[in-house]
Amino acid sequence: MTNRPTRRFKTLCVHAGQPPDPTTGAIVTPIYQTSTYVQEALGRHKGYEYSRTQNPTREAVEANIAALEGGKAAVAFASGMAAIDAVSTLLRAGDHVVVTESTYGGTYRLFEQVGRRYQLDFSYVDTGDLDRIAGAMTPATKMLFVETPANPVLDLTDLAAAAEITRARDVAFVVDNTFASPYVQRPLEHGADLVVHSTTKYLNGHADSVGGMVVAARDDHIEWLRFVQNAAGAILSPFDSWLLLRGTKTLALRMAQHNASGLALAQYLADHPKVERVFYPGLPDHRQHALARRQMHGFGGMVAFELGSLEAARHVLDSVSVFSLAESLGGVESLISHPATMTHASVPADERRARGITDGLVRLSVGIEDVGDLEADLHQALGA
Repeated sequence: MTNRPTRRFKTLCVHAGQPPDPTTGAIVTPIYQTSTYVQEALGRHKGYEYSRTQNPTREAVEANIAALEGGKAAVAFASGMAAIDAVSTLLRAGDHVVVTESTYGGTYRLFEQVGRRYQLDFSYVDTGDLDRIAGAMTPATKMLFVETPANPVLDLTDLAAAAEITRARDVAFVVDNTFASPYVQRPLEHGADLVVHSTTKYLNGHADSVGGMVVAARDDHIEWLRFVQNAAGAILSPFDSWLLLRGTKTLALRMAQHNASGLALAQYLADHPKVERVFYPGLPDHRQHALARRQMHGFGGMVAFELGSLEAARHVLDSVSVFSLAESLGGVESLISHPATMTHASVPADERRARGITDGLVRLSVGIEDVGDLEADLHQALGA
């Protein structure tokens, strides 16, 4: 038997989970827009009974993203938050979770306002400091939940070192990889157990679909998450699954441009007299630049910068014309946002400030437009 060579990332983006349609030979996976499937006879069917439980289009995108992350399987959900909620069902009342302190505001809201109602406990620490991770662990700790790069100040966590801490304590290690995408980093290769994505962002890449994905390395996690996907029903629709497959085909090409333009704009902002500080792991003065070079393939398209006041931030946000003022990230269009009043508004003000999310902080999602136009847009907005 001939052994096929291992497929590289760009090839997996285009082909993983997507053989030609067996019925027609169509090269693009069909949208199986059906709620149910006719059975051949009582107790005999073709592997499909009901679309909440099984759908060929959803299975294709799950296989595709599992391959991109190097996982055993992936489970698709209706949103990134539904994916994180499904991961939280691995916990039981009384369990404790250590979380990246500058985590996305929606994650914080889910943990604090929903998780605590079910007697889950959460500690928020700087997971870039390994001693703080270890120090926050208790006998009740069952999960380490990390964002790296973290939203919005782009702090990093040493994935391999964090995995050693969790393995020694039999703690599940979950990484939200939304800001990076599997093109930039693959946490499972560094010892993570589960990887979470808001597929709305870089994986889809076109700002026209909302979804979530959990990629797992362990059979017990896969079995449980598939059960929860069916039991709770927060599934990714066939059409959104198809849009996501369309998006991942160009993921490598898009991410290369996001990386290049993100770095170029971070360097421009770092030299601008009106910018007090730039948060971007690709800059040499980022406190974890060496880790970023070791752990990441490029530095991504997310950039944050401090302007010192809400007035200054408002002026820039209202003056841009190529950047669009909007929440979300990871699309082909460049977006600009104000974390304190948008993505992290659910975090109490004193906690936001402690995490560096000030009223003067602005976040960019750098798209794939001409970088010269993006720089000129920031230049006129900062000088306006």
